[in-house]
Amino acid sequence: MITKADCKKLDAKDPFKSLRRKYYLPPGVIYLDGNSLGPLPKAVKAKVAKAVKTEWGRDLITSWNKHGWFNLPRVTGDKIAKLVGGGIGNVIVADTISINLFKLLSAALSLRPDRKVILSDKGNFPSDLYVAQGLNTFMRDGHSLKLVEPEHVMDSIDQSVAVVMITDVDYRSCRRHDMYAIIKRAHEMGALVVWDLSHSAGAVPVDLLGADADFAVGCTYKYLNGGPGAPAFLFVNPRLQKQAMPALVGWWGQKAPFEFGLDFEPAEGVVRFQAGTQAIISMRALDTAMDDWAKIDMTKLHEKSKSLCQLFIDLVESQCAEFGLKLAGPRNFDERGSHVSFHCPNGYAVMQAMIAKNVIGDFRSPDLIRFGFAPMYNTHIEVWQAAKHLHAVLSQELWNHPKFLTKKAVT
Repeated sequence: MITKADCKKLDAKDPFKSLRRKYYLPPGVIYLDGNSLGPLPKAVKAKVAKAVKTEWGRDLITSWNKHGWFNLPRVTGDKIAKLVGGGIGNVIVADTISINLFKLLSAALSLRPDRKVILSDKGNFPSDLYVAQGLNTFMRDGHSLKLVEPEHVMDSIDQSVAVVMITDVDYRSCRRHDMYAIIKRAHEMGALVVWDLSHSAGAVPVDLLGADADFAVGCTYKYLNGGPGAPAFLFVNPRLQKQAMPALVGWWGQKAPFEFGLDFEPAEGVVRFQAGTQAIISMRALDTAMDDWAKIDMTKLHEKSKSLCQLFIDLVESQCAEFGLKLAGPRNFDERGSHVSFHCPNGYAVMQAMIAKNVIGDFRSPDLIRFGFAPMYNTHIEVWQAAKHLHAVLSQELWNHPKFLTKKAVT
């Protein structure tokens, strides 16, 4: 079994160790929840202050031109595109995941008017399913959402399916779908695929163009550290950009927005998938956070992710097996993202006790304790310490206290 000294050696050789100091990480806190909210990049604080004081405070409305506010969704989108293999000009930052998913799903369904089935899996993030259900209810023309077990997605793609709506990495189990295989099967059956990359972007290598992906949405406040409620991103394959049209349109997606025409004329390319005016302060924070990713090799970063996750799995299974913990998801790291979840009796209270010991993860119903490993700043020593704390919480039943047993609004 790996020792604390072994962890120190691994951290000493870590090619990403210099990146840790780019983030505000409270002393004494082991932060393993970057898969829910990434920490604040130090550079963002000054840039946001400047955006408020100078761009907004001094230059006012001239900042749309003077400071590039109007083009910021495209500029930041191109930075994200490098991490997900989206290609320059095919990714734009706008709105939220749910709004972007509504846009993409409506556009995809309009391209397959003779089909009525949206296929997804039971491990998909519920919000994505709600969007599909809401769209179907609104359209009232026979569309339905078909849910299958994750391992049955491939076999369920047939000629009745209009769109396959899939989250690349399962938010609970960390199970990862085979993007290439699903896209190949969907295209053979004449279906389109919309991917949710919320737990993938900045965590695992993604190659949207290489896989010939049709559409994708993604989150920026998790591994990309864009800040709470940071705007999401979306991708549209170039081969679909001329024909794909979202149901929700607005003046930022208009061909000539400042001509103020009464009829909507879509802009060229992915720009048409913008709707209303974007949240520029949040956009500025995200754009600055993305600068830390400019020279990151996602393949190498993923190697560190696998090392961190495997170490945690090994330590927990060797130290805590007697307490009923069971690994969620596959063991093959080609089929996993960058977090680790364990089925755990009294999981909510256990996680609250861990947080009280300054080891921050989270809980996902019904019984999962979840730990995210962000290679940009997490270390092997932190993994070793977190496992020790978990053993203490379980062996000493530190979780069995009223203050830990009472659920809070956010888990």
